[in-house]
Amino acid sequence: MSLPLENRVALVFGGGSNDTTGWSNGKATAITFARAGAHVVVADISGSAAEATRDAILAEGFKAEAATVDVTNSAQVKALVDELAARLGSIDVLHNNVGITAMGGPIEESEESWQRVMDVNLKSIFLTCKHVLPHMIAQGRGSIINVSSLAAIRWTGYPYASYYASKAGVNQFTVGLALQYAGQGIRANTILPGMINTPLIYKQISNQYASPEEMVAQRDAACPMKRMGTAWEIANAALFLASDASSYITGVNLPVDGGLSLKVS
Repeated sequence: MSLPLENRVALVFGGGSNDTTGWSNGKATAITFARAGAHVVVADISGSAAEATRDAILAEGFKAEAATVDVTNSAQVKALVDELAARLGSIDVLHNNVGITAMGGPIEESEESWQRVMDVNLKSIFLTCKHVLPHMIAQGRGSIINVSSLAAIRWTGYPYASYYASKAGVNQFTVGLALQYAGQGIRANTILPGMINTPLIYKQISNQYASPEEMVAQRDAACPMKRMGTAWEIANAALFLASDASSYITGVNLPVDGGLSLKVS
């Protein structure tokens, strides 16, 4: 029996981890794609983080390479995408996992911070799609998975106005993408992670709590399943959307949140 992504090329932006000893959504997804048979290109602004993920994949006997790229830089993204398509023959899966948070409502957050979040969370997806889509159109197939957030559709308890706005933009950008290119063999979907226990929350969210331990306890308690999700649960959803198992699914904003999006309060 063939593997779900056998003989396919998967480009994972944000495939490193802020903590090279932990499991970010991007790192877990890159490894999951590789285990499913894909040749994975791990792209990250941190070369060492990309290489750590690549090395973890190679250590398991699967195919991977690493690339250092700033997803807010159009020239860098285009150069990487064009080189990969020419050398590897296709880009079958585009997975966008880059994202940052910045605390503050419109009063507290600076204009510079707002723009930075928009560039990293939303403009980056525009740029990767801009440069990957011509190759997917030429090959007549492709799956694009954009990692959004539950914050795109509801208040999550944190005062991060730019994050809410940017992730909502990711959702609707993806819907438009899906419908525009559905007739050309290209699918586009989003994943909306809920409360997920990854290295990112300790670096960018824990300052909203008295301690990291309190953060974990409160986030666990907020989830209907009484635990946060894991990066591997996000990765499994990404694999489904990347593979032919979801061949008739496009334009979907998929919550992976243990039911949190259904809670009234």
